[in-house]
This record gives sequence, structure tokens and C-alpha cells, in this order.
Amino acid sequence: MITIPANDGGQFNAHLCVPPGGTGPGMVLLQEIFGVNRYMREVADWYAQRGFVVACPDLFWRQEPGVEIDGHSEADWQRAFALYQGLDQDRAIEDAAATMSALRRHPACEGPVGAVGFCLGGKLAYLLAVRHRPDAAVGYYGVGIENALDEAVNLACPLLLHIAGKDQYCPPAAREMIHKALGGNSMVTIYDYDGQDHGFARTGGEHYDPVAAEIANLRSFEFFARHLMRPGKASRGQRLSEMWEEHIKYEFETRDTERTLQTMVDDAYVNHIPVLTGGVGKESLREFYSRRFIPQMPQDTKITPVSRTVGEERIVDEMMFEFTHTIPMDWMLPGVAPTGKHIIVPLVAIVTFREGKLAHEHIYWDQASVLVQTGLLGRAGLPVSGAESAAKVLDPALPSNKLMEGP
Repeated sequence: MITIPANDGGQFNAHLCVPPGGTGPGMVLLQEIFGVNRYMREVADWYAQRGFVVACPDLFWRQEPGVEIDGHSEADWQRAFALYQGLDQDRAIEDAAATMSALRRHPACEGPVGAVGFCLGGKLAYLLAVRHRPDAAVGYYGVGIENALDEAVNLACPLLLHIAGKDQYCPPAAREMIHKALGGNSMVTIYDYDGQDHGFARTGGEHYDPVAAEIANLRSFEFFARHLMRPGKASRGQRLSEMWEEHIKYEFETRDTERTLQTMVDDAYVNHIPVLTGGVGKESLREFYSRRFIPQMPQDTKITPVSRTVGEERIVDEMMFEFTHTIPMDWMLPGVAPTGKHIIVPLVAIVTFREGKLAHEHIYWDQASVLVQTGLLGRAGLPVSGAESAAKVLDPALPSNKLMEGP
């Protein structure tokens, strides 16, 4: 623990984590309504292991110092809500700002200081960003941000927001207000997590989703690495991840062949391993992307990230690829007329970089699963699966060894 003087008198404690290297950029970790509990300390450790000096202030100190609530019982929730309702949020923001100032003075902190918050802390991270200018801020499923959007004009630092699609504390009208007010701001990045509920990143929580949590945490880390780490110290992997995201955007969002090719070296190649589609060199890839790939992507195509491993010159990206087979798809189902079937299949991309651009892509998926789902391949007598292979990736607790048990 470190002790921090409050701006309006008194003092409070903050849980401090220093990275293994001893120094790094600072991070103010802003708590949920459960206080500085085990989960908050786990988050602090996670960021410290990745090079940040983390301080998690006790924001309930004026009501009850040292609050730690598990949140597993009804009594826990009632106590947490009572503390939340009794919190003076303006003073809590000042305490967060005092923590930020203390980190800037701490000998382990190399200079830049960001903020990350969850639930209550998600809103506080936003308010800290518009009132006290951390170097960057991230909010997970912040509660009540829509009620403070008039302060967005004061935003002067990069801001990242993670929003859960089923969050009862941030209903559709609130999400729409946030997107409308912040979506056009170049300093703001917003990720929506369809199907996820409030607290999806809280390990052990009722709505914890390991897949959504992993990708949200990866996005947060990359965001902080880009904005807080000094030039030259930001990881090579973080820059590769940015290049890959740009490439995917041009393929699936803007659907722009020429911009896609600009992300690639001249002799790049793409190989869709199961069906041997793709191309070698920019002229071949221009033909492939413009005629066989981008125009043959169904309108409801959806990519759900699962995991990402980043090396020095390579990325391994695991995702769910989902679509309705309403148009010809020569790149995945060559020679097959549209079946109208809904398909979801795990897909892995192994991407290698050279000279700051994509050099080649090896794309893998289970073609048998795709054919089963289209109805072109029967299951009888064959060790094959359909959509359940994707379901088990998303939920490892689903039964194993079903094919081994026989019919």
C-alpha cells in the first residue's frame, strides 16, 4: 500500500504493483462497486506483469476504509450498492487525480500515466479523462457515462470504451447516446460486445466470458502500449497487431481492394489451406480480392475474435467466422451454389510480416464442419461435427469426446 494525500484534506490508501523491471509508465486502476478486492488486485498484477506501475486507490475511504467485497451473495450486492449510492463521485474523481499525481512523482513511474476502470470505475475513467487529462484512459462497461456527455468537449486524451451489448446498466438508449456523442471523435475508440452482459471481464463473476474478456484486455493493453510507452519501448508485436487490424478493416469493413493491397508487400501471398484459394503477388491478389473475395462476402458476415498471439514477425489470430450462405463464395465454397444455410466455423490466420507490411497469410478452418452445416456432407459414419465445434471453442465446458462414444 501507498498513502496518498487527498486534495481536500485527509489521506487514503492505494494498492501498488510495480513491474518486474522496476519501472514503467503509470496506471491508475479504478475500482468496481466492490472496493479494492481480490479481482482488482488481480487486474493490477496483470498490468504490472506487462510493464506498468499500477495504483488502485480506495475510493470508499470516506465512508469505510479498506472495503473488500466478493460480490457473490445478495448481502454483498446490497452492501456494495449502498456504498455506491453514498459515494461522492466528484470527490472520487479528485481522489483518482490525486493518485495520478502521486504516480507521476513515484520513483518507479517513468512519466506517462493512464487510467483504466471497471463498472463504477469505467465512468470514473471517462470523467478523469475529461477533467484531469491522463495520458490515456480505458473504461469497461461504465455506468452512467451518458449522463456526463456534456463534458466530452473537454476530452484531451485518447479514450477507449468497452460496452456490453446486454448491459442493463447501459441500455440501448444510453449506448446510442454514447456513440452519437463520442463516435465521431478521433481520440475515442468504442468497442461493442454483442451478447455480453455487465461485468463480462470480471473473473469469477456471474457474467464472466473468458473469450470476450481476453480480446477486451488485449485491446486495452495494445491501446496503452501505443499511448503510454515511450517510442522504441512499445512492443513490436503491438505495431504488428495494428497493421493486421488495418488490413482486416479494408477487407471486411470498407471492402476496398486497393487499400487492402497497400498493406501488403509486392510478393505477398494468401493461401486458404482447406480449399487452396488465394493468390501470389499483388496482381494475382488484386484479381482474387476484387472478383472472388470481397464481392463474395455475405452482408451478414461476422467475425468474433477469440484469441491472438503476437510474436516478433508473426501473428496467430483465432476467431469465429459466421455468415449466411446467400451468395456464391468461391474462396470458401468453390463451385457450390448458395444454400441459404447459416454457418459458423472457427478460423485461424497465421500472418507473417516483412518490412512493415503483410508478407503472407495462411488461413485454416475445418471444411468438413462447413460442409456439414451447408448440408452437403452427412454425419453418418463420419467423425465430423457442425456448428458445435464453434460452440465448444466459445464454451470449453461443453461436453468432450461425443464422437468417440459412437451413435
